[in-house]
Amino acid sequence: MRFPKTYHLENIAEIIGCTFVGTPDFPVLGMNEIHVVQPGEIVFVDHPKYYDKALNSNATIILINKDVECPEGKALLISDDPFRDFNKLSVYFRPFQASSNAIAATAQIGEGTIIQPNVFVGNNVKIGKNCIIHANVVLNDYTVIGDNVVIHAGTVLGADAFYFKKRTGFFDPLVSCGSVVIEDNVTLGASCTIDRGVTGETRIKKGTKIDNQVHVGHDTVIGEMCLIAAQCGIAGCVIIEDNVTLWGQAGTTSGITIEAGAVISAKSGVSKSLKGNKVYFGTPAEEAREYYKHVAKVKNLVK
Repeated sequence: MRFPKTYHLENIAEIIGCTFVGTPDFPVLGMNEIHVVQPGEIVFVDHPKYYDKALNSNATIILINKDVECPEGKALLISDDPFRDFNKLSVYFRPFQASSNAIAATAQIGEGTIIQPNVFVGNNVKIGKNCIIHANVVLNDYTVIGDNVVIHAGTVLGADAFYFKKRTGFFDPLVSCGSVVIEDNVTLGASCTIDRGVTGETRIKKGTKIDNQVHVGHDTVIGEMCLIAAQCGIAGCVIIEDNVTLWGQAGTTSGITIEAGAVISAKSGVSKSLKGNKVYFGTPAEEAREYYKHVAKVKNLVK
């Protein structure tokens, strides 16, 4: 998430009440998660296991719980609880805005778009031309929809990320302030849920078709001309490249890549990144031909 203007390091430290390492006027342009963070942005880290990854990432400002050696050209925000303070920044720069109307005054709706009854269109939502938004769809704040998009009844875009830190006696949610972007000519089936990015965006690219009751987790990117059948579950931070097919009830773990042209058969469980232009089956998913060989060997052993 980029801030509406350039802030200085001392401004950010004052907002969250922490100390800093770097010049007071060090520029801060935004904040993001580590897998999408860009120069000029803040990333947070609160476990020694990930210090090096954060310090050597694209982030220019690292919100961290230890005073470590600062890499050249970067700055540190020293906090006793980076998770808490990252949430403070999310709430400060993009606070929750209640809406008293079914269609927010700040929403933009393109020419020729049809909005059916009981649709909610949140603050700063943008909908392109010639779309059909069926009844009971929810488009939460900052959702962006391209042209010629069809969204069937009961689908929710922009639900919060399923992201929690386990504290003593409770789970502490990471505040979601990102967005969902649906590109041109996408179709979303009924009762789907597309979670928004934590600070970045969840994106579904041009021409992709998604069936009913599919879940897409936060910050996931689905490529162009993909087919995703009913009841698939796609975790957060997944990259699905172009022309991938996921058949019914397939599921993935987080943070993996499924390369272009891959086909995932029904009820498969994808636990690691997969190469493109191959057919996969099973849990954990493997090349279908190899899986069927294993099945045949087991049958022979039984005989």
